[in-house]
Amino acid sequence: MKNRYFILIIFLFLCGVTLCQANDENNHEIVPEYDPLTGSIQKLSIQGDSLCTNWVLRTDNSQYKWIGAEYGWGLGNLNIVSHGDTTKASWQKPVKQYHEGNRSVWEYKAGGIRIVVTRAKENGILSENYTFINRYDHPVRLTDIGINTPFNDNYPDAETCLKGRVNAHIWAGKNASYIEGLRMSGKAPHLGLLLTHGSLTGYEIKERDLKKGSSNSRGVIVVNPEDKTLKKGERFSIRWTIFSHDGHNDFFRKAQTMGFVQAGTDQYMYQKGETATIFFDSQKPLKGVSVRANGQPVAFTQKGGNVTVKEKLETLGEVDFEISYNKTQKTYLAVYVISNEKQLLKRRADYIIDHQQYNNPSDPRDGAYLVYDNAKNKIYLNDKPDRSYENWNEGAERLGMGTFLAMQYQQTKDPKIKPSIEKYYHFVRTKLQDPDYTTWSTIEHKGYKRAYNFPRAGLLYFEIYQALKDPQYLLDGYYSVKVFYDTFGHNFYAGGVPMLASLKTLREAGMYDQADTLLAHYRKVGDLYVKNGCNYPRHEVNYEQTIVAPSIMMLLQDYLETKEQKYLDAAKEQMPLLEAFSGRQPHYRLYDIPIRHWDGYWFGKREMWGDTFPHYWSVLTALAYHYYAQSTGDEQYQKRAVNIARSNFCLFSENGQATCAYLFPDRVNGIKARFNDEYANDQDWTFVYYYMIKDR
Repeated sequence: MKNRYFILIIFLFLCGVTLCQANDENNHEIVPEYDPLTGSIQKLSIQGDSLCTNWVLRTDNSQYKWIGAEYGWGLGNLNIVSHGDTTKASWQKPVKQYHEGNRSVWEYKAGGIRIVVTRAKENGILSENYTFINRYDHPVRLTDIGINTPFNDNYPDAETCLKGRVNAHIWAGKNASYIEGLRMSGKAPHLGLLLTHGSLTGYEIKERDLKKGSSNSRGVIVVNPEDKTLKKGERFSIRWTIFSHDGHNDFFRKAQTMGFVQAGTDQYMYQKGETATIFFDSQKPLKGVSVRANGQPVAFTQKGGNVTVKEKLETLGEVDFEISYNKTQKTYLAVYVISNEKQLLKRRADYIIDHQQYNNPSDPRDGAYLVYDNAKNKIYLNDKPDRSYENWNEGAERLGMGTFLAMQYQQTKDPKIKPSIEKYYHFVRTKLQDPDYTTWSTIEHKGYKRAYNFPRAGLLYFEIYQALKDPQYLLDGYYSVKVFYDTFGHNFYAGGVPMLASLKTLREAGMYDQADTLLAHYRKVGDLYVKNGCNYPRHEVNYEQTIVAPSIMMLLQDYLETKEQKYLDAAKEQMPLLEAFSGRQPHYRLYDIPIRHWDGYWFGKREMWGDTFPHYWSVLTALAYHYYAQSTGDEQYQKRAVNIARSNFCLFSENGQATCAYLFPDRVNGIKARFNDEYANDQDWTFVYYYMIKDR
């Protein structure tokens, strides 16, 4: 045993795997370290990285006590279907291992399936090949294959995240699949994984639980190759390369040199009758090309490795454009089609009024907009004995419904809306707030004072004022925001603070003293954010997109109001952090949509953890981009802002129903996902921020 470890240590030393510092600063070589017992990769670092970041979760129970050796990179599991029976199997420890030149080989057994894992380094790039061989004396089918790729995507605190944590942007795009890893700091070098042989059809998340990191860990990422039927002795392989890159453009440039076919379009949400332009680009010529939209052939033009489709969209919902090429290869792009934007907004407004406003004079919640259970087709009253849980109650995020309706009335003057928001205003002011404007999540005024409630109430009142022009609403908005700062100070990173809107509205109404009072608060916030820089305090989640986005939003609003350069400079410093949350996967649920992975648990009926794509709070990123475009004149950010917000329209059905969360992975903790949660809850902030981004 001692000799075995000595030989392995010498081998790792010769491969340079213990070195993080580079002799040449331009040499970004991938440096793996292997677990001597399992053969899994226990560390991936990049030569030249001064922080020596490990891109892989530690799987020795040291980083998280519930993540052990079974989750090592390259280990996995599968189902073996034989003679109608299904057996679960996994590969955990090698039965054989050897090294030849720059190649290292580990062989495993999972039932009667032999798995041969081969790794090799060349020109700084690490390649991994997984070959599955049928050793049974009869055909078998392999299903639910999972290969562990435990990227270090978790959130201890802002400082740790910016020094050594990863945003993993996953695209299971069949033969053109990848994971683009970005440092949470946005600073290169980054790490990417590109599939070069085989097909990935999905991914799953494991080890998510309230007691397993809660909202501060994305869990263990596992990629899923396509199911395969193997004859006796037959084999198939999955192969990918792992390489360093400097960001989105460099990642895709390098990927295309390795044969990657990149899919894209100018926008991912369309109205019925609009024409989509879809492209598939490859550096190498593509042979035998055909393209289908939801299974039906469509016309295309081709020039070498560039394929373009122009298709008028007549089918509502998801439309998948799949390209077949080079005999056996496929990838796809997904867009979403709605009937009409104005119609969708009206139908949602009608649905809230008709189905989600509670009308019961004998109940103190009379007039409230409440959670709706789409499965039962009725309001969810949350009448459990302990109603302090604010995520299903009559306050907090539900304020978004009233705010949207006030904005919708400003646009349409729909007479149906006015009495509804007047009744809702009365409920909020008399039932959710104290006379001094302390804002609670429930009518019982129990639990803690949640800071997020105050500015959201302020925004609601300012928008109701714009809709109905009663000065009382303006005073209510002013005091709700003022009391927020008087109560919590200036170091809370709240999304939705209506800074510019409040100042403009107060000044237009001649309330200059009140505007000056709020501006003094806003400047104190901005000054503190400048001082803090990227040292964000912990909030309800230790570190997340909705801490970074509100910081940038406030700084940019301070800049637009005062033109003081310090605010713009601080926002520019933080912008790479915000952009690092978002990937470029060619799917309306993913493209430019920031990673969020806990809201299905906290707000959904099924209380299920896992990636929620899109989640409506991605519109905070969109609003930050909107203010950035206004501050810098860079219109690409305005275009991105509109596209992010419009991609969230998929959370709303044509009849006006909605979902608070779509669980995107194929499975979470082994449970099938890919579904809309049954609760319509807090998603209407999508339309609130869409109206703000459009500047109405």
